[in-house]
Amino acid sequence: MKMLRFRTSSIRSLNQEIQCTVRLLDDTEISCSIQRDTKGQFLLDHVCNHYSLLEKDYFGIRYVDSEKQRHWLEPNKSIVKQLKSQQPYTMCFRVKFYPHEPMKIKEELTRYLLYLQLKRDVYHGRLLCPFADAAYLGACIVQAELGDYDPEEHPADYINEFRLFPKQTHKLERKIMELHKTELRGQCPALAELNLLQRAHTLETYGVDPHPCKDFTGSTAFLGFTATGFVVFQGNKRIHLLKWADVSKLKFEGKTFYVIGVQKEIFFKGRIHCQTLKKLVLTFHTSTPAACKHLWKCGVENQAFYKCAKSSQIRTVTSGNVFFKGSRFRYSGRVAKEVIEASSKIQREPPEVHRSNFAQSKSFNSLSNKHLIMNMEPLLPALPGPIESDDVSADGGLLALKDSVHLSPLKPPGLQVGLGEEAGDIFTAAEQGGVDPMAKERSACAEQEDEEEEEEEEEGGALTISELMYNPCASMLPTPVEDGGGVDLLFESPVKLLRELHADRELQEELEAERERQRAQEAEMREVQRMLGSGIRLLTGNAQLNACMRSFARLLAVGLGLLLVLLPLLLVLLESDIDVSFLHDIRQTPEFQQFHYEYYCPLRRWLLCRLQAVMEKLSGD
Repeated sequence: MKMLRFRTSSIRSLNQEIQCTVRLLDDTEISCSIQRDTKGQFLLDHVCNHYSLLEKDYFGIRYVDSEKQRHWLEPNKSIVKQLKSQQPYTMCFRVKFYPHEPMKIKEELTRYLLYLQLKRDVYHGRLLCPFADAAYLGACIVQAELGDYDPEEHPADYINEFRLFPKQTHKLERKIMELHKTELRGQCPALAELNLLQRAHTLETYGVDPHPCKDFTGSTAFLGFTATGFVVFQGNKRIHLLKWADVSKLKFEGKTFYVIGVQKEIFFKGRIHCQTLKKLVLTFHTSTPAACKHLWKCGVENQAFYKCAKSSQIRTVTSGNVFFKGSRFRYSGRVAKEVIEASSKIQREPPEVHRSNFAQSKSFNSLSNKHLIMNMEPLLPALPGPIESDDVSADGGLLALKDSVHLSPLKPPGLQVGLGEEAGDIFTAAEQGGVDPMAKERSACAEQEDEEEEEEEEEGGALTISELMYNPCASMLPTPVEDGGGVDLLFESPVKLLRELHADRELQEELEAERERQRAQEAEMREVQRMLGSGIRLLTGNAQLNACMRSFARLLAVGLGLLLVLLPLLLVLLESDIDVSFLHDIRQTPEFQQFHYEYYCPLRRWLLCRLQAVMEKLSGD
C-alpha cells in the first residue's frame, strides 16, 4: 500500500537565515538574522534591546512593499510573509504612536528618540508651525546639538550649515540664532530636547502622518490620526477634527474610506440653548486598494491605542457590511493608559543616551559638501536623501468635505531668488579663508527679503514653514510616484487609460479572448435554462406534485407576509425610545449601526422630502 505524503517545508528551509537591516531614527543601521517563521515582535524587541529601551509601545517598524506602499510591521505575523519582497530586507524604526503628553514619559532615552522623530517631521514638512514656533524649535535643535553659543567656535552665519526646515529663510535663521544666544543659553541637551517636545505637542500637526486622498469632489485631502482623534487638513489649516469618542466606525471598500461618527450641533430655540447630535459620514477615495487598507488599519490602531482604557476592551474590527464579510483586523498591544502606568513603575537606573551630532545626521547638510550648498535655495523644499526614501509623501493640495465649507488655499507668495551655484562657490571660498566679495550684495538682498516677509506677515498673518498649503515634501508619500505631478498622478484619467489600452495589441488580444469566454459562458447558461424549463414542465404534469407545490407556495407567501409585517415593526421598535434589553443589544451591534447610518437615515430623509413635496402640491391645488 502506497503511503500518502503531505507537502511540508523542509527543515533546511525553515532554519535558513535571512538578513534584515533596520534604519534607526538617527539614520544609523543595525542588522540581524531571522528565520522564515520569525514574527515581527522579535525584530522590534531586537531594536529596543539595542537601545535598552523599555517604553517600546510608542514605536514600530515600517517597511515599503514592491508596489511602493508603506506598511507597519505586524508583531504577531511572520516577517517573511508580510514583506514578500526580494532580500535583503530593509525596514525603518519610527515612532508609531505619539505620546499625548510627552511630560509623562519617564526615561530620557524615550524622550530623545521622540525628539529625533520630531526633528525628522520638522525637516520633512510634516510638522507645520508658525514663524515664532518654528524659530523656537530650530533654536532647541541647535542648542541640543551644538550647546551654548561660543563666538570663537561659531561663525556669524553658523546656522547656514544646517538644513532645519524645508523652507528656511534668512530671517528665520537670524531669529534662531537670537534665541540660541539668549533664551536657551545654559540648557543641557536633555532640557533643550524636552523644551522642543513641550512646544511641538501643542501644534495641530503633532503626530500627524498625512495620508493623501481625494474627497467626493475630487479635491486632494490629507487625513491623519492623532491622540485627539481623526483630523482633516485643507491648505495650512485643520478644517475638521472628530474626537475618538465621537468616531463610531471606520471602514473601507476597495479604494473608498468611510469615517462614521456623530457631531454636536448647537442651536437656539427661542432663548433656550439646545444641543443635538448629528450623524456624520465622511467619504474619501485613495489611489489604490492597498493604500485604503493601510489607512484603515492605521485608523483602527490609533483609535484602539488612544480610546480604550484597557487592552482587554479591544475588539476585532471588520470592514465588511451586511452582504460582504470584508477584512478583519485587531490591534495587538497595550493602550496609552497602560503604557503610562507601566512607565511610572520603572525603577532601574536610567540608561546612557548616545546622542548623534549634526555631522552624523543625514537630514542636515554640511558646509563640507559643495554640492549640497549649491542647492540651498531658501524657499524650495529640501530634497530627501537616499537614506530617507522610506518617508515618502505627496504634493500639497486642497481638500473639501461633504459636510464642511470648501475653503480655498491661501495664495502662495512669489518665490524668492535662491543662492545657486555662485553661492556655493562663495561659501567654498570662505571656507578656505578668502574674502567674500559679495557680502554687501548678500546683506542688501537679505534686507529686501526681510521687508518682503514683514509685508507678507502683515497681509496674511503668521507665516508657515512648509508651504502656505499643507505640503509635506516628496519623501513621505505612502504611494510615491517618480515623475512630477504629485498626488494627481495617482488618480489617472480614465480617458488616458483607455487610449493606452487600445494602443496595446497584447491587451486587445487578451480582451478578445475574454469576450470569447463570456460568449461560451452565456451559451452554457442558455442551455442550463432550457434544461430547467423542460424539467419544470415535466414536474407540473403530475397532479399530486402540483398540490404539494401549491402548499409550499402558500407557506412561502405566508412567511413572506409575516416577514414584511414583523420587519418594519422591529425597525420601528429599534428606532423608538423604548429601552428594552434585547433592543438595546441590537442597537449596539456594528451591523445595525451601519444599516442605520447608510440605509435607514437616507431612506427616511428621501421619504420625508417626497411626502413634503406631495403635501405642498396638494395644498397648492
